[in-house]
Amino acid sequence: PADFDGIIAGAPANRTALALWAAFALLKNSESYIPPTKYPLVHQAALDACDALDGVKDGLIEDPTRCHFDPRVLLCKGADGPSCLTAPQVEAARKMYAPGRNPRTGAELFAALVPGTELGWGVLGSGPDPSANIFDHFKYVVYKDPSWDWRTFDFDTGIARAEQPDNAVMNATDPNLSAFFAHNGKLLLYHGWSDTNVATLNTLKYYKSVVDTMGGAAKTMDHIRLFLEPGMGHCGGGEGPNVFDKVGTLERWVEQGKAPEKIVASHSKDGKVDRTRPLCPYPEVARYKGTGTIDDAANFACQSP
Repeated sequence: PADFDGIIAGAPANRTALALWAAFALLKNSESYIPPTKYPLVHQAALDACDALDGVKDGLIEDPTRCHFDPRVLLCKGADGPSCLTAPQVEAARKMYAPGRNPRTGAELFAALVPGTELGWGVLGSGPDPSANIFDHFKYVVYKDPSWDWRTFDFDTGIARAEQPDNAVMNATDPNLSAFFAHNGKLLLYHGWSDTNVATLNTLKYYKSVVDTMGGAAKTMDHIRLFLEPGMGHCGGGEGPNVFDKVGTLERWVEQGKAPEKIVASHSKDGKVDRTRPLCPYPEVARYKGTGTIDDAANFACQSP
């Protein structure tokens, strides 16, 4: 805990059996498979439902936790086609937005993906097997069997096995950071809302567990802050502003005591910046001031939701 005065953690990979959950939804049965050509269809429907919830229609879902999108609106009225989803495809999409649960107890195992992630579903569901970084972890570390068949995975006994000490290298979820906080450590967490490799809600859940464990927001804000980025994919990229000065932000926090109240991020197209937007420390979100272009961070302010 005393090795570093400051740490930057982007999209921390905890509880990554998400890839297997998605594979069961999209790949286990051929009828449920959603071809990548339909991902933009689902994505646009999610935007149509939730883009304007923050008062600005900008192609981004500012706070997906407020979005209640049901892909059933895309159900084919007749035969399958490029502009609709079959009934099994609708159910597969709904599972992508649902948390992984223990089939025996019903307990939540890991968080769901959120509306706005659809363009990245190919990372998890393009097939024929789950995402290799997670598939291989279970194959070689958890089961130690190169011929292991992911279709046999049990989300009760399998998760328990994956969390045994020898296998839990990808589950750093201890919320007690008292030793790190005691030497005035600073933890800068960030995560893109459109990440499909690692569920953003898992990071939010971890952040909340740290805050609760360490005595509440007022006592922890000097040591840990979380920035959630609308439209950003896994560690970068995506439709939203996703480039920002992480190191400089942490240096000012650690060396000058200037905690980040906001961070300006940018998005570029064809090598030119076409949008900037403030990233706000959770639970604050960026709100449009009502005047000026929506592509300029100066026209937004961080506010409580």
